[in-house]
Amino acid sequence: MELVILPEWFDRSAVTIAPELIGCTLVRQLPDGQQLRGIIVETEAYQEGDPACHAYRKQTKRNQVMFGDPGYVYVYLIYGMYHCVNVVTDKAGAPSAVLIRALELDRDTLVSIPRKPSEKPVKVAAGPGKLCRAMQIDLDLYGTKLDLGQALWLEHRSTDWQHKLDGGSIKLTQTTRIGLTQGVDLPWRWYVTDCHAVSKW
Repeated sequence: MELVILPEWFDRSAVTIAPELIGCTLVRQLPDGQQLRGIIVETEAYQEGDPACHAYRKQTKRNQVMFGDPGYVYVYLIYGMYHCVNVVTDKAGAPSAVLIRALELDRDTLVSIPRKPSEKPVKVAAGPGKLCRAMQIDLDLYGTKLDLGQALWLEHRSTDWQHKLDGGSIKLTQTTRIGLTQGVDLPWRWYVTDCHAVSKW
């Protein structure tokens, strides 16, 4: 199996892909060649017909990438200051995406990024806004194709991580999504059970 996740892998339902992205690695390639890396430990799914989905009502300039091909990046700004990064899923014309909510950053990435002295290393990317700040993801990456050589790409779970999941030493929790006023009862959030890098634990 290829290490890098190819765009066509995302041509499926967001609800299917969201739990499968747990344990995968998000890679940020900076212009100077430095790579920032983190294992995805929390996701949320948003899909066509979902009242909480940004594309629920109609296509706009903000959400237009969600109506296109899968495997592209949807970045948006909340509260005028925090960025959130999503992966577009499903077929073109069926707007849906998976929000990446939290990362467990690798050691090299942790030592290379600034953080507050009071902030625990495990919490640096525990939340969609925090992970975008740590990984230097902003609106400039809107519409980026997820692929090797791009500014962002994703890698499949390592064999060791998959074995731990299969053996039960890593477990996933499925629950309702956070911070919504609509679609609040849909159990479309997944995270690594007992992981302190998750946004709310």
